[in-house]
Amino acid sequence: MVAIRFMLDIDEARVCAHMMAQSEPWKTLGRDYEASLRSISDPAKEVYVALLDGKVAGFVVINMHGAFVGYIQSVCVAPGQRGNGIGSALLEYAEQRILREAPNVFVCVSSFNSGARRLYERLGYAVVGELRDYIVKDHSEILLRKTIGPLQGFTRADS
Repeated sequence: MVAIRFMLDIDEARVCAHMMAQSEPWKTLGRDYEASLRSISDPAKEVYVALLDGKVAGFVVINMHGAFVGYIQSVCVAPGQRGNGIGSALLEYAEQRILREAPNVFVCVSSFNSGARRLYERLGYAVVGELRDYIVKDHSEILLRKTIGPLQGFTRADS
């Protein structure tokens, strides 16, 4: 059974950064360990880890500030744990967290990451745009959105 909770400390951040730096799409996007650690350690972001048998098996990074409030910046699952529902569980957790405060969930997927795109679309995300050559030349970032309604009229769950 997977348990998901807020990332606790720098040791967990390091585990997540290694996982990210050694995985696609981040390898193709040129994100090394140091850049991964900076991203995961950014205090403006929320990072939640998926634990399996007490060990970090994946994580999700959420941005609740800026133009796209409710942006899932990264979802990463350890290579040996992929295909076991951990990515779906992390996405569901992130969606529940975001939808308490905003009616939209946004995520980008790299054009070469067809498996992740299929997962997002299966979970109800729709393509809203393409950013060509956004991070690396000859690849696009596809912006997807899942929504429960427009911003106008939305009431936060804690209101």
